[in-house]
Amino acid sequence: MELTGEAAFAAFGLPEEPGTDAFWAAARTPASVPDGDGWTTLFLRRGSEAASVGFESWSAPVPLRRWGGTDCWYAEVRMPARLRVTYQFLVGDEAYADPCNPAGAGGDRSVAATPDAPPQPHWPPLGPDDVLPLPRTRRRGASERLGGRRTVRVHEAGGGGPVVLLLDGDDWLYLHPAVTAFDSAVADGDMPPVTLVFLPAKDRAAEFGCRPALWEAVRDELLPLVAGSGVRADPDRLVVAGQSLGGLSALYAALEVPGLVSRVACQSPSAWWTPGAMESADPLGGPVGGVLAERLRGRPDLSRLRAAFDVGEHETRMLPHCGLVESLTAEAGATVRVSRSASDHDRAGWRHALLRDVAWALAPGPGAG
Repeated sequence: MELTGEAAFAAFGLPEEPGTDAFWAAARTPASVPDGDGWTTLFLRRGSEAASVGFESWSAPVPLRRWGGTDCWYAEVRMPARLRVTYQFLVGDEAYADPCNPAGAGGDRSVAATPDAPPQPHWPPLGPDDVLPLPRTRRRGASERLGGRRTVRVHEAGGGGPVVLLLDGDDWLYLHPAVTAFDSAVADGDMPPVTLVFLPAKDRAAEFGCRPALWEAVRDELLPLVAGSGVRADPDRLVVAGQSLGGLSALYAALEVPGLVSRVACQSPSAWWTPGAMESADPLGGPVGGVLAERLRGRPDLSRLRAAFDVGEHETRMLPHCGLVESLTAEAGATVRVSRSASDHDRAGWRHALLRDVAWALAPGPGAG
């Protein structure tokens, strides 16, 4: 799309002359217009320095162009249909959220969605200056198996109930407001009351690989710590929710510690994982399904497992790995739910699946009792 004249951005709902006070008073972006089978999306930034739009996973950074000698910088980004992404403005060594976008993720990230991306009920829009609510209950303990001390926060949504263990817990505390979203979902009857346990990761690669230390610590250290916190919590109906390497670890736990984990919600699990893969030039280039597929081909009895899988429909290289693991999990007797989100490898896409799939994992039906 060629941009010329004073009303250059009129197609995006901005008829004022770029760079004027009237223009900035009306600027609310990103804004998208149809473009073939996808969209062209406008990003705007006000400033004097060159900058780029940096995306969480979907694209390499896109440089912004300056409009004449004004303080208006812009980028037209071609986006496919059905896409929700997290992004930042990158200026030198700094990164910050988009002041023109009321939908934020933490203090320095924003969320953009094409007009055809499905809604995400229960997740409120957050501006760069909004403060996310933190659970009042927190427990700090030392882990002999994982090493060091860490703080675990606990929140009773709707008064508490089955334990939902959120791996990468700090992401759901400080980037996306899981406390608010779960409270809303419970209040609207979309899931039963639950007790959220936010488990932070110190070394994701070490903790979430296919090894038992994390799950021994959860069983022997974390759950007793929660039980002693005074909150209402039912660890016998534990749901483990994880994303990326966290999703890998959640399914690994269901395979190796079935007496502890029989309900999982996995978003974009790293099903390509094999020992050493992360140090290779192409981590996703190894055997399809990685060690999980190898383990599942042994047909373990997963008749008690309820496993929800979700992958971003734009994660083209992840899809074969996850698809094979999903199929093998079902063939091993698990009750399986499979879905695809309007996203790439991005928390902005995972967050709706997180609520929906935790609710499904707790619903009556075949699988875990």
